[in-house]
Amino acid sequence: MLRQFLWRKRLVYGVSILSIIASEIVAVQFPNILGEFTNKLQAGHLTRPLVWYYTWLLFVVGASSVGLFAIGQFRNGQMGRIFEYELRRKLFTHWETLSTGYFRQRSIGDLLNHAMNDVRAVREALSGGVNILTNAIFLLIATLWMTLRTISVDLTLVSMIPLVFVPLFVVKFGPGIRDASRRVQESLSDMADLTEESLSAIRLIKATANERVEAARFSSRVDEIVRRQMQMIGRTAVFQSFIPLMGSLSFAIALSYGGYLTLTHVIGLGSFVAFTLYLAMIITPLQQIGFVINNFQRASASLTRLTVLLCEEPDIRDEVGARPLTSPVRGELSVRLPAFRYPDGQHDALFDVQFDAPAGATIGIVGRTGSGKTTLVNLLPRLFDPPPGTIFIDGLDVRMATLNSLRDAIAYVPQDGFLFSATIADNIAFARTDVAREEVEQAARDACLYDDILRFSKGFDTQIGERGVTLSGGQKQRAAIARALVKHAPILILDDSLSAVDMGTEKYIIAKLRDLRAGKTTLIVAHRLSAVRHADLILVLDHGRLAERGTHDELLARGGLYATTYELQETQSQEVTA
Repeated sequence: MLRQFLWRKRLVYGVSILSIIASEIVAVQFPNILGEFTNKLQAGHLTRPLVWYYTWLLFVVGASSVGLFAIGQFRNGQMGRIFEYELRRKLFTHWETLSTGYFRQRSIGDLLNHAMNDVRAVREALSGGVNILTNAIFLLIATLWMTLRTISVDLTLVSMIPLVFVPLFVVKFGPGIRDASRRVQESLSDMADLTEESLSAIRLIKATANERVEAARFSSRVDEIVRRQMQMIGRTAVFQSFIPLMGSLSFAIALSYGGYLTLTHVIGLGSFVAFTLYLAMIITPLQQIGFVINNFQRASASLTRLTVLLCEEPDIRDEVGARPLTSPVRGELSVRLPAFRYPDGQHDALFDVQFDAPAGATIGIVGRTGSGKTTLVNLLPRLFDPPPGTIFIDGLDVRMATLNSLRDAIAYVPQDGFLFSATIADNIAFARTDVAREEVEQAARDACLYDDILRFSKGFDTQIGERGVTLSGGQKQRAAIARALVKHAPILILDDSLSAVDMGTEKYIIAKLRDLRAGKTTLIVAHRLSAVRHADLILVLDHGRLAERGTHDELLARGGLYATTYELQETQSQEVTA
C-alpha cells in the first residue's frame, strides 16, 4: 500500500529529495564560511569590502538553502495529502465490497477510527518523515564529510563515539513505542464506539434520564485513553531525550579535545569555530532522526491495522462461472432450502423451507418473532449466502448469478426503514441517479407520504438528519417504500415495513402495491396478517420451519397457527376500535 504509492510518485519524491539534498549541500557551507571569516579576522586581513563580501555570501547561502528546502517540503507535504485522500477513498471503497457479516463483528467506532486517526497518523509520518529524514540524513552526511575533509579526522571520529549507541537504543525502545501506540489506537476505537452508540441512542438516554450513566461510561473510556497515552508519552520522552543526551556528550568531547588541538596549534581557531558549528549541525539532525523514528514506530501500528483491514476479503462474492440474470428478469422463485445457519451461529435458523412462486406473484411471509422471516428474505439478494442449489430466480441458482445483476433486480425495504442524512428527495431517489423530481413526488404519493412532506417548510428539500431523525417511525418506513418504488425492480421485498403505520395507511399502500406491482414479484414480511390477506401465497414460519402455506382463505379454513393468529389480531383490533 505505502510502498506502491511511493513507487508511483517516485519522480515527484525524487525531485523533492534532490531539492532537500541541494539545500543541505548549500547549508553546510555556513560553518566553513564563518571559519574562513574567523581566520581572516584573527590574522588581521579583513577589510570593509571583505566584510560586505562575507555578509552577502552568507545571505545568498541562507536564502538558497531555505528556498530549495521549501520546494522539497512543499512537494512532500502535497504527496502526503494525496496519499491520505487515496487511502481514505480506498478504505471506504473496500468497506463497500465487504459482506454484511463483517460489519456484524466490527463496531462503527472502530472503523471510523481507522478512517480518521490511523490514516492521519500514517500521513503525518509520511509527510514529516520524508521531509525531516531526508533533511537530517543528508545534513548529517554532508556535515561529517566537511569535518573529515576540511578540519580533522581524529576530532570528528572521537566526537562521534557517543552516537554509536543511538541505533542500539532505537532497536531496544522502538517496539515498545509501537505497542503503546497500538494500545492507544484501540482505546480511541473503544471511545468512538461508545460515542457513536450513545449519540444514536440519545432519545432513549434522555427519556430514561441516564445522562449521568453515559457520562460515567464515557469518562471511564477517556481515563483508559489517558492512562495508555501517558505510558506512550513516558516511553517517547525517554526515547527522545536519549539522542540529545548523546549529542551533548559528543559536544563536550569536541570542546575538550578540540580545545586541546587548538591550543597545541594542530588546528586553527577558525577550524575549531567551524567544527563546533558543524557539531551543532550534527546534533540537530540526530534529534530529528529520533523524532522521525518515534513517529514511524507509532505510525507503523496504524499502518498494520489498516493493512489488516484492507486484506479482508468479502465472504460473499461472485462464484467462478457466475453470469448475470437473464434480462428482463421475470421474478419466478423456487426455494429448496433443507437448512441454513448463520456463519457465526451455533444452530440452524431455517429448516426444510420449500416453495415455488410464479413470476408476478405476491408472497406473504408471517410468523412469530424469531421464526426466520427476515433470514429467509435476506437469502434472496445474498445478504447471507444460501447453500448452493437451494434458491433460484428464473431458474438460475442465486449463487451462480452475479451480485450486481441479482441485487439490481431486487428492491429491498428493511424493517427499520433506514434513511441517510440528506434531503427527503435525495433519500427517495437513492436507488437511481437519473430519476426526475416528478417521479420522486409520485413515489411519495404512492407511499402515502406526499402530504406529510408538504407539511415541512422546505418540502422535499428538507434535511432529515442522521438516520432520518426528523421523521417519525411510520414516515421513515413510507420514505423507504417510496425509495423502493422508484427503483422499479422486478422483485420487491418489504421486510415488516408497514409495522409503524396505521391500518388505514396500510390498506392504502397495499392497494397501491397491488396496482403498481401487477406482473412483478413482491414478498411481504409482516406481523399484521391484514398486510398479506391479498397475497397469492402465504408462508407461515414457526421456529425456522415452514409450518403452513396457502392463500388467506385456505389457511383460515385449515384452522392452524395462521387462523389462530388471525382471530387473535381481529379480536384485538375490535377491542381497540371499541
